[in-house]
Amino acid sequence: MNPQRLLAPLTPLYALGLALKNRRYDGYKNGQKDSATVQRLAWPVISVGNLSVGGAGKTPVVMRLVELLREEGMHADVLSRGYGRRSQGVARVPSADAAGNAEDHLAAQYGDEPVLIAATTHAPVYVGASRYEAGQLAEREAAFAHEEPGSARAVHILDDGFQHRQLARDLDIVVLHASDFHEWLLPAGRLREPLRALRRADVLVLREEDSDLDSDLAARLDALDLQQPRWLVRRSLQMPAGLPAQTPVLAFCGIARPREFFAALTAQGANLVAQAAFRDHRAFTAADLDYLLALARKHQVQAFVTTEKDAIRLTAAQRARLSRAAPVLTAPLTVQFLEESAVRAQLLAAVCRQ
Repeated sequence: MNPQRLLAPLTPLYALGLALKNRRYDGYKNGQKDSATVQRLAWPVISVGNLSVGGAGKTPVVMRLVELLREEGMHADVLSRGYGRRSQGVARVPSADAAGNAEDHLAAQYGDEPVLIAATTHAPVYVGASRYEAGQLAEREAAFAHEEPGSARAVHILDDGFQHRQLARDLDIVVLHASDFHEWLLPAGRLREPLRALRRADVLVLREEDSDLDSDLAARLDALDLQQPRWLVRRSLQMPAGLPAQTPVLAFCGIARPREFFAALTAQGANLVAQAAFRDHRAFTAADLDYLLALARKHQVQAFVTTEKDAIRLTAAQRARLSRAAPVLTAPLTVQFLEESAVRAQLLAAVCRQ
């Protein structure tokens, strides 16, 4: 039995607090006087969020949207809370690179996902508890974007924004995982909100493999009266460059759904002789490295393979320590929209409405 289920008696309290919060924001849309305040930035906002606590594949979708908007001649930045960060206030994330060659503790200071997005897309990324203040900073720093009629149009992408209702958005995108339809509400399960909350979304993003494996997925969406556009994404895990076939590999990660990472590596032909899963967003410790090195010795490992997000969290000293035993390689995860022309059209329509 999942130990989280023992927290089921607390779920009604969580649900009550959530309902009261959402009622206030729903009241704002309806013009009620006692409603919560929603703030609007000068630039259009595209929100990308999910219904569950991690693991839906939101971050690769954010990165692909940055690329699509840039291809359309737009200036796109990303606004994020910066989950687990040590820094305070509102800040712009310094640049790094996707191989994890960042200033030590950059991920700890700003959050691993914001650092990864900045490193991979080279887009400006801002973190702050108030995404409105983060957006204001972004607009001040890129004021040139609206100076001339021919200049690039600017847009904010609000990362993990579905529940951050304090900020107005022009397009509300929710990335779903097939397991969301079988999950319990927090704290007994992984759902941040009930499935009916999806009615607020403008677009639902579904993974191609979920649609293939769950033939009832469309029926589940229809049963909830969810008639929004559905964007299918194809996820691709790229094998690390320079990894010879049949090399004994130790795969490790600290993500929400580690089994999916290990399964994807195996499907790509990796010879996984050992694997290690850590808590999502975990800051690796000396004890963690001791464990990985012991596993590597036991299984005569010739390469470590991890995710981009985990590589970002490794400090230079930690990477060097592991590398003395075997190379530390990264397997990037990318996504492509199956009907990209329709996605582009809806993005442009949302941005140009404002």
